[in-house]
Amino acid sequence: HCLAGCAIGEVAGMVIGTALGWGNLETILLAIALAFLSGYALTMLPLMRSGYGVKAATRLALAADTASIAVMEVVDNLLMWVIPGAMDAPLDSPLFWGSLTIALLLAGAAAFPLNRWLIARGLGHALAHVHH
Repeated sequence: HCLAGCAIGEVAGMVIGTALGWGNLETILLAIALAFLSGYALTMLPLMRSGYGVKAATRLALAADTASIAVMEVVDNLLMWVIPGAMDAPLDSPLFWGSLTIALLLAGAAAFPLNRWLIARGLGHALAHVHH
């Protein structure tokens, strides 16, 4: 859930910031905020459906997803920053969408070993999976 939510938030932030003509820093900060919010939300929904309250679901989502989302956000946004022209490309540009796709795929690949390591130790997303 968290990787999909993170990607949804990242894309939304990049699209909104670009559409509004914001600078690179403001766009990246929005993308990071939305990535964390949507990543946590997609982890919390099944927990809340299974009877957990907002406070308990929030605690579990924070424990389960923070490291993974942080890795994804560092890799994704760093790549968007360093790919020539990616942050300045308009929304109708293949450069914008291609760069974002590559950045998200590589960010997910970067987070994968961390997630495996955490889950193998009963940490990370394993904390949420035992509850739903």
